[in-house]
Amino acid sequence: MPKLSNILITGAAGFIGFHLSRELTKLGHRVTGVDNLNDYYEVSLKQARLAQLDKHENFTFTNTDIANRRSMEELFRKNKFAIVINLAAQAGVRYSLKNPNAYIDSNIVGFTNVLEGCRHGKVSHLIYASSSSIYGMNAKIPFSVSDNVDHPVSLYAASKKANELMAHTYAHLYGLPCTGLRFFTVYGPWGRPDMAYFSFTKAIFAGKPIDVYNYGKMKRDFTYVDDIVQGIINTLPMVPQPNSDWNREHPDPGSSYAPYKLYNIGNNSPIGLLEFIEVLEDCIGKKAIKNMLPMQTGDVPITYADIDDLMRDSGFKPATPIEEGLKKFIAWYRAYYHVHE
Repeated sequence: MPKLSNILITGAAGFIGFHLSRELTKLGHRVTGVDNLNDYYEVSLKQARLAQLDKHENFTFTNTDIANRRSMEELFRKNKFAIVINLAAQAGVRYSLKNPNAYIDSNIVGFTNVLEGCRHGKVSHLIYASSSSIYGMNAKIPFSVSDNVDHPVSLYAASKKANELMAHTYAHLYGLPCTGLRFFTVYGPWGRPDMAYFSFTKAIFAGKPIDVYNYGKMKRDFTYVDDIVQGIINTLPMVPQPNSDWNREHPDPGSSYAPYKLYNIGNNSPIGLLEFIEVLEDCIGKKAIKNMLPMQTGDVPITYADIDDLMRDSGFKPATPIEEGLKKFIAWYRAYYHVHE
């Protein structure tokens, strides 16, 4: 892929969007970032990420909501984007139990506006964020993109499944090449405060108890953000082509007769929640006070990514062990929040 490609990243002030925008600008690409800076979590953290990005002359920021059809039409009308990476979404499983409309507005209406912009703007490749939550209560592990995912257990997961179906429709109807990436529990510096590892860290430093669901009998495929960013960058030139071997009688959900492809992007090495907490305690140098609780509605006991397809097609290989990743996160957390104990 040539440098100075004009790339649109939605959700650029978000966790992954920030890291990806920063890396792509370092590589010499022109990046237009879009974000609505909503208050789902502390806006000051999003603004601090943007302050970092504003140091790069080939980064341009637009404060708008992807759910605003007129502003998105204007954005695509004024710019010629070669690639669009849609990371903007209302995230969080638990939040969806109480605020369903936020997910419809951002993840359904907003994604429709992105698809329409790509269609009319003749975008050569749309890459969009899906989620490991889409696997719901699937028992077969590791999770494969060839598995059926028709039984989501949260509206967030259902909205991500809808995104995949919507993208396929545009690939079929308009030949829009679409790549969906199912992210698995991304963590690291500049992360999201609503994520468990972030809230655990805050509570441990404050000497407050942490809520440990399913009595700690959970496993997550924790994936360091730098590995995720490299995986996304690897997919940029991988414009999907129709799969000539696709069989209508035995359809593979991971590919299509249309220019459409799905990948898992994770660490391929799930870690038990209690083990994860132990590593976090070691990095902080302080023990957690654990409040053991039953499984919460909408949650799943394990996530585990089969990444064989992505490794084969792009050379993706996660390289950051949990001990190293959490050490880097805690170093950032101490510096950003001025924690000196």
